[in-house]
Amino acid sequence: MVVVTLQREKCIGCNYCVEMAPSEFQMSKKDGKSVLLHSKEKKGFYTLKSHDDSIFAECLQAQNACPVKIITTKKL
Repeated sequence: MVVVTLQREKCIGCNYCVEMAPSEFQMSKKDGKSVLLHSKEKKGFYTLKSHDDSIFAECLQAQNACPVKIITTKKL
């Protein structure tokens, strides 16, 4: 299982996560911040739990590219 977490409030809208993992992230047209697709929000953290291990590599690239370090990717 892959767990990806996004702290959306701290997003600066750089778009790197979308470039690295377009199947999991997109930019909001309302506020220009990143959206973690199919995630659930709890206390400002958006979490995606997926059984599709193929998303791990691209989400890890998004994590490493994020200049404000608000994305975490774990494989359980």
